[in-house]
Amino acid sequence: MSKINILNTDELVTDAKVVLEDVEALLDEAASATGERAQALRARASEALGRAKQRLHDAQTAVATNTRAAARATDDFVHDHPWGAIGVAAGVGFLVGLLVSRR
Repeated sequence: MSKINILNTDELVTDAKVVLEDVEALLDEAASATGERAQALRARASEALGRAKQRLHDAQTAVATNTRAAARATDDFVHDHPWGAIGVAAGVGFLVGLLVSRR
């Protein structure tokens, strides 16, 4: 389940970058245009920026949802297996201590 959400988040970020590049191109073109053409280009740029904002909001929502799900799963595991969690934490602490003491 989280793999699908991560892929969707990556796709949203990629799409947002593409839209922002399109907006930059439209703004460059609008700088040299005048009259109705400039207004049309500005409107397209504004629409593209709106889409980029929405896609980034969607990505942020997906990341927040995944983070909350991971935190909930961790909390449930720790409550269901407290001694296992203590053992894992002690093992990680031991390894970090070894790495730090070697420096």
